[in-house]
Amino acid sequence: MSRRTRAVSARVRLLAAILGVVLLGLIITGGVTFFVQSERATANAERQLDGFVSTVASSEQDAVALVAAAVPGRTDGTLALRDGTVVATTPAPPGLALSGDETFLDGLTDALESGDTRGELPSAIGPLRFAAVVDGDTAVVQAISMDQRRELVTLSTTTYAIAGTIVLLAVAVAGWFVTGRLFSPLRKLRDTTDAITIADLGTRFTTDGDDEIAGLTASVNSMLDRLAMSVEAQRQLLDDVRHELKTPITIVRGHLETMDPADPHDVIETRDLGIAELDRLSRLVDDIDALAAVEAGSLSTGVVDVSALTDRVAEMVAAIPEHTWTVEARGRGRIVGDHDRLVQAWLQLADNAAKYTPAGSPIEIGSSTDGTTASLWVRDHGPGIPPAARHRVFRRFDRVSTRRGIDGSGLGLSIVDAIAKAHDGHCAITDTPGGGATFTLHVPLGGAHAPTDLPTPVRAGDVVLQREATG
Repeated sequence: MSRRTRAVSARVRLLAAILGVVLLGLIITGGVTFFVQSERATANAERQLDGFVSTVASSEQDAVALVAAAVPGRTDGTLALRDGTVVATTPAPPGLALSGDETFLDGLTDALESGDTRGELPSAIGPLRFAAVVDGDTAVVQAISMDQRRELVTLSTTTYAIAGTIVLLAVAVAGWFVTGRLFSPLRKLRDTTDAITIADLGTRFTTDGDDEIAGLTASVNSMLDRLAMSVEAQRQLLDDVRHELKTPITIVRGHLETMDPADPHDVIETRDLGIAELDRLSRLVDDIDALAAVEAGSLSTGVVDVSALTDRVAEMVAAIPEHTWTVEARGRGRIVGDHDRLVQAWLQLADNAAKYTPAGSPIEIGSSTDGTTASLWVRDHGPGIPPAARHRVFRRFDRVSTRRGIDGSGLGLSIVDAIAKAHDGHCAITDTPGGGATFTLHVPLGGAHAPTDLPTPVRAGDVVLQREATG
């Protein structure tokens, strides 16, 4: 088994990138400076030679006098040649020792014989740039050492290189500590997240400052909050489902154990009871699936006209028996949301009201809008819901009433609440004047940006009426 090579840390990569940029900047700056100063040294030497040629050409003195009158610098020298022999030269020091430099003199003689009076020749001290003025058999020559002229340039460049190296090392040291502090919250974030388990999601990170890392920490805390809520909801759902499954399983098992196989009537009754319990379990699974789908956000978005939605629901609730259904109001406006899910939620509220309201009692439905929110409500005249119990009627498997004969999985109003939240809305319960309860589904309106083409209304068979309800 090959051992996995550890990747280079982000801290090292960031520091390497910074040092690379700094080094590149130092090299470019030093190179440009060296090139400019070298060219300037060459240009100064050329100007000096031009001045020398002009002075000699305009002078009426002989070559020896001209050389004797010349004041040499540290990097140049002047000499006079007659028939290839040095007849005069400037003193060295301070000038260059040209008269004893055989390499230079041989090259100069050859250049003059070939007619070259300007150029660069080798010498014992390096290349010399020269200019000569020839008059008959006499030549006055001035030579400049370019290496010596560039000594200051080379020295300054060397000094720059040393200083740049020191700066680079300083940046590396400072950058190592700075990046260490910069990545310290990330390392802490990594170590803490590695320690978080599904059994303990309560750990949160402290946020210091308002920079990007603090924003990342806040986002991670928010993610952990959502994850903890999701895990807790799943645990609660599993606990509730386990509790709900125990009852029908116990009932079916108990009847099967006490059933007399020789008694046909007892067998038929036990069979019918088992089928009924299995149907209830099937409805429970369907409701759990519907609740999970809504909470997962699997909604189809469209434009829903509130008035048309009210008429549609009114047509469907008319099929629920034992009650008189009345539409009291129709709001005007449009909702951007899932038409089928809104119908499902409203029908669930109506079915819930029908189950907990005495037979023959009227039930009203209606809708209204206030410019920002659409309110879809069902008003019954039943026993009502105590204010202290209203906070829990939308919880899973929670019932206010435990009367026998009230069928349902205990998830109906939980589905309604999930549909409302999926539309950025909420559910509310108020008292009905004279007795009873009013369930209202508040959903934000779509606003002026909603498109004008409304979806085709669905048929009655396109919506599944949720018969199970909670109170």
